[in-house]
Order: sequence, then C-alpha cells, then structure tokens
Amino acid sequence: MLNLTETVLVITKPKYTLVPLLTVLFLISYGLMTLLIVEQGRTIDSQRYLIRQLFSDSTQLTALQGKAIQKQHAADQDHDEDEAHDQRLFLSSEETTRDNAKSDRKARKFRRPAPQKPPTDASDTADERRTLISI
Repeated sequence: MLNLTETVLVITKPKYTLVPLLTVLFLISYGLMTLLIVEQGRTIDSQRYLIRQLFSDSTQLTALQGKAIQKQHAADQDHDEDEAHDQRLFLSSEETTRDNAKSDRKARKFRRPAPQKPPTDASDTADERRTLISI
C-alpha cells in the first residue's frame, strides 16, 4: 500500500507588521501637536500683554489730552476776563456798574470748577466693547 499520508510542508512567510512604525509616527505627531499648542499659548499670552499695555497707554494719553484742553480753556477764559477788564476802564461809571453785575454773573458761571474725578487705574478699567472670557 501506498503511504497516503504525505507530509505537507507549509512554509510560512514572515509577516511584517506596521504597528511599531505607526506607533513611532503617532508619538512624533503627538509631540509636534503638543509643541504647537504650547507655542500658540505663549503667542496668545504675549498678545494679551501687548493689548493691555496699549490700552493703558491710550487711557494715559487721553487723560493728558483732557488736561491740556482744560488748561487751554482756562487760559482763554483768563484772556477774555483781561479784555473785559480793559474795556471796563474806558467805560463810564454807570456803564461800569451795569457791566460789573453782568460780568459777575458770567464769571460765577464760568469760575465754577467742574468736580474733580479721582484718577482711575488703567488696570481697573475694562473695554466696554468687549467681554473678557478667560478659561
């Protein structure tokens, strides 16, 4: 009888798996994404700092401009009062008393100083146009 049981020799090819390569690529991409997020956070923080600096500079500049306008207004007012005084010297005594009453009323209106407001700290004021949402 013939030997029916032949040995079948099966040669298996070695399988190359991509799991280690994919793991390395995943770790590299995850590291790059983390680096990107950290750098974006730093950029946002530096921009926030610059915006706050510019806002405080803007409020200081506005305050200086307001003071300059007040000084100019006060100087113009003094100049007008000096001119009125010079004109009164040339008027008769009756006209002078009548003009004095009118100018006193005007002077009382103009001489009342506006109530002084305490200076506000630039860090305390917020921009009304924007709502700050921080995480």
